[in-house]
Amino acid sequence: MPLLIDRQTAENTWTLVNPEQPEDFQATAIKHLLVPFALLQPAADARPEHLGVQINGEQAAEDLQPWFSRLSLIAIEFPVFRDGRGYSLARQLRRLGYTGELRAVGDIGRDQLGYLERCGFNAFALADEKYKPEMLSAFTEISVRYQGAADDPRPIYRQS
Repeated sequence: MPLLIDRQTAENTWTLVNPEQPEDFQATAIKHLLVPFALLQPAADARPEHLGVQINGEQAAEDLQPWFSRLSLIAIEFPVFRDGRGYSLARQLRRLGYTGELRAVGDIGRDQLGYLERCGFNAFALADEKYKPEMLSAFTEISVRYQGAADDPRPIYRQS
């Protein structure tokens, strides 16, 4: 699964714990541990070098705010193309002050990349069959933006 971070391809170093079969991550030396929200406290108790959480659009952004200082990654799932809750959740997390890696995972397409970035995402896990190196041009195709967003809060009349 190709990974884009800050508009460049990168290697995924995170280990995702399956919620149906939680591993005993306390006994292993996982440096980059990614867990579902329900396992966040036990994972934090294991004290991995880097801790991340994977959530879906049903999770409230406020539930994560106390964890911001401990989280290196928040991954938001997009189960299907038409599910836009992740856009709102990303924007809320950035407004609450989260500055770490915000990754979109799931059913992500080329035409969504620029919009996801405007909402605050800086990383994207793409399906193998959807990824092509030309996808990187999706970030620069729209050069004029009228409204403010997470990447630039100024509306167009403030941009000179």
